[in-house]
Amino acid sequence: MLPADALLALVIFGAVSSVTPGPNNMMLLASGVNFGLRRTVPHMLGVSLGFGAMVLLVGLGLGQIFALLPWLHIVIRIAGILYMLRLAWLLAANGTMGSPTGRARPMTFLEAAAFQWVNPKAWAMAVSAIAAYTLAADFVLSVVIVALVFTVVNLPAILVWAAFGAGMARFLSDPWTVRMFNMTMATLLVASLYPSVLELITPFL
Repeated sequence: MLPADALLALVIFGAVSSVTPGPNNMMLLASGVNFGLRRTVPHMLGVSLGFGAMVLLVGLGLGQIFALLPWLHIVIRIAGILYMLRLAWLLAANGTMGSPTGRARPMTFLEAAAFQWVNPKAWAMAVSAIAAYTLAADFVLSVVIVALVFTVVNLPAILVWAAFGAGMARFLSDPWTVRMFNMTMATLLVASLYPSVLELITPFL
């Protein structure tokens, strides 16, 4: 069991790292604007539960697999960058808050959960938390605690972004304004990839 001071530090770390800007929060902000808070709920749940599962699996051994097969992590990272570029393109191309034909839709629970595995910020958070807040003497239990804490504190943190986006929608009723907002979010999403791209190309420079 984690000591009380370590548990408090973990809660603070989880809350701060969850609420700071990143791919998940930018996408939730855009989803709140385009689709409203209620339709964004599956997206939010997918982020929280998906990331909690990711922390658990990384802590229980997946990280060791990547240590043995570093090329596999590189492949996943490249796939993540390409996927996020695709998401940015789709976001920039969506100039309305939703399509009456049903073509435009928010991210589903499974899509949001799967996205955690190609999200560079999620990887950094998961690895950092496992390294800093697990106990060698009681490793499995501490991994479970870390995963549960992140799941609990993550949801209200990301809710702030989705709710803020939904509130902004009232001031973005003009289709052109929404399109400019979506293009801005797409640009920020691409910009968030800079650390991952730099890390990939640095060995070749």
